[in-house]
Amino acid sequence: MAPKEFIVAIELGSSKMTGVAGKKNMDGSISILAVVKEDSSSFIRKGVIYNIDKTAQCITNIVKRLTTQLKTSIVHVYVGVGGQSICSNKNVIVKNLPADTIVTQEMVNELMDANRNMSYQEQEILDAATQEYKVDNQYQIDPVGIQCTRLEGNFLNILWRKEFYRKLNKCFDIAEVAIAEMYLAPLALADSVLTDAEKRSGCALVDMGADTTTVSVYYKNILRHLAVIPLGSNNITKDIASLQMEESQAEEMKLKYASAWTDNSDIDNSLMLSIDGERSVESRKFIEIVEGRIEEIIENVWFQVPSEYVDRLLGGIILTGGGANLKNIETAFRNRTHVEKIRIARFVQQSISAKDPLINSQNGMMNTVLGLLAKGDMNCAGQEINGDLFNNQHPAANNQQAAQTREPRKPNEIEPGVVITEAEKQKAEEERRRKEEEEEAQRQREIEEAERRQRELEEAERKKRKENSGFKKIWGKVKKLVGDAITEDE
Repeated sequence: MAPKEFIVAIELGSSKMTGVAGKKNMDGSISILAVVKEDSSSFIRKGVIYNIDKTAQCITNIVKRLTTQLKTSIVHVYVGVGGQSICSNKNVIVKNLPADTIVTQEMVNELMDANRNMSYQEQEILDAATQEYKVDNQYQIDPVGIQCTRLEGNFLNILWRKEFYRKLNKCFDIAEVAIAEMYLAPLALADSVLTDAEKRSGCALVDMGADTTTVSVYYKNILRHLAVIPLGSNNITKDIASLQMEESQAEEMKLKYASAWTDNSDIDNSLMLSIDGERSVESRKFIEIVEGRIEEIIENVWFQVPSEYVDRLLGGIILTGGGANLKNIETAFRNRTHVEKIRIARFVQQSISAKDPLINSQNGMMNTVLGLLAKGDMNCAGQEINGDLFNNQHPAANNQQAAQTREPRKPNEIEPGVVITEAEKQKAEEERRRKEEEEEAQRQREIEEAERRQRELEEAERKKRKENSGFKKIWGKVKKLVGDAITEDE
């Protein structure tokens, strides 16, 4: 029987595109229903889409293969955004206040809005992580209710290239696959592999991919820095290939012989490593090539850790991704960074049940897509398919169904790490304008009602004065007649 409810997540990686469908259970665990993988090395480089048509075709293949396994149509999918297209940028917004001013939530919101309205050349803000507020000379997480004359907001803006956004949406439009939500992949990954203690005490998460290495620094549960380095495990393979061999042979040698750290006393100068059964390479030369590239990657990773947090990484360095499977990688990081606490996150923290070997291998290569799956909360299942896949409902109809069934998100319901699509931005802007118009109309009605009541009060006052004036005239005449009568009697 086909499942009626499931969530679908797609990760667009530099070496592979992965699609996963899973069902969330009542106990919080996730049951994996289907996993598919397609090679993406020819059209996605360093996390950036280079060939729109091939990317769209790959997305179509992923969705079709998942649909076949699930025997149910897919109305929308969750997508992770990452790669070299994203970076972080610190920003400070200052507001000078009159003396004896108490900070209100409205003042804080004004700072956040001013930060959101910052413009960057060829880039736009995806997400903004509030670092802390400086109230006069004191740093505070929540400044509301504090008296001060100067309020300063420190923000970490996560940016991406507008061109990448356009290409990404174009690919899914061509593939006729609706996007339920776009998440920042590094943030979804961090939520799935880092513990609360690591985020709180300070840590650096290093996701070692094929073409890129992503560095995320956390302290006091706040993202402090995010950077993507254009170096990955494929660079090691290409360096090995410089020994006059095919990249496929170099990849095999890397998986078989490569080590991120080898003690000099353990190197055998007479040892030769076989390349293809006929040729061989000196062991020392091979080790020098591998370690040289690893050293470069580690130095770049450590350079990305802001100086003010170097001594605050009490949670240590957490390694994940395919590159973290390299032998002695912990030793290499420990020796280069002098951080003793090194952990390899080979799997997510959520309870996952699956039969697929890609999931059960727990080698860190599926952590990001599983993190995206864990973030999803909307049912991606459509109609059950009983016959031939290609004779059933067209994906475009699924898009229409998704648009009809999905409730639009409200701006204040958008959680950190969510990438807001252009259509959602327009909806949010329309909703904001509509709300402002309704509020203005309500204010106008209140003003008109107040004016009406004022007129009624004034009219009643005039009537009262008029009545009092008439009474006074009559009373005056009565007094005069009485006075005249008394005079005559006398």
